[in-house]
Amino acid sequence: MKYLKVVKGNFISRPNRFVANVLIDGKEERVHVKNTGRCKELLTEGATVYLEDFDGRMGTRKMRYDLIAVEKGELLINMDSQAPNKVAYEFFKDKVDFLKAEVTYLDSRLDLYFEKDGRKGFIEVKGVTLEEDGIARFPDAPTERGVKHIKHLIKAKEEGYDAKILFVVQMKGVKEFTPNDETHRAFGDALRLARKKGVEVLCYDCQVTPDSLQIVQKVALTNI
Repeated sequence: MKYLKVVKGNFISRPNRFVANVLIDGKEERVHVKNTGRCKELLTEGATVYLEDFDGRMGTRKMRYDLIAVEKGELLINMDSQAPNKVAYEFFKDKVDFLKAEVTYLDSRLDLYFEKDGRKGFIEVKGVTLEEDGIARFPDAPTERGVKHIKHLIKAKEEGYDAKILFVVQMKGVKEFTPNDETHRAFGDALRLARKKGVEVLCYDCQVTPDSLQIVQKVALTNI
């Protein structure tokens, strides 16, 4: 996926989950944060960030800029929470016979529904921005919604659907992926149970540039 117009800035502060103050071309701007996670290890004062500029195409928008990526040491991390679903759709669309985004199953809205060779299935997509010593971890905050989605994937598998959960690591260079039990053990336990029940667990890293994101390579799974 590509962003249309990207500019560079420096992070100042984050008054709330949805808004950050960023220095752009010497001027402090209020920008929209496209990730409601904590991201405390990413959004540090002075960090170099990249933003999509909507000048000339504002429509009903209130803020001109979306914060989409950040530099963390040598890593460039895409932190747009909408991007993983988009790149997952691009990744799978040529691998299946039919693909549809956002389909309701039970009382969950799962990210992708697919059909291939007469089989039907669901894919739940999780974006990963937390990296520690070369290890990608999810989640970075407790997610009861994530646990619910996993339980519904297990139910779908039991009912004869194919079921997959895809972790999209929004950076390049991690060595492995593991559930973040320290932050939310219930999610890790649900993920391990799902794999035992036949839900396919996948993890891929991404090639990241300031204005693009693309799924690239499988990442090894540990503690799953």
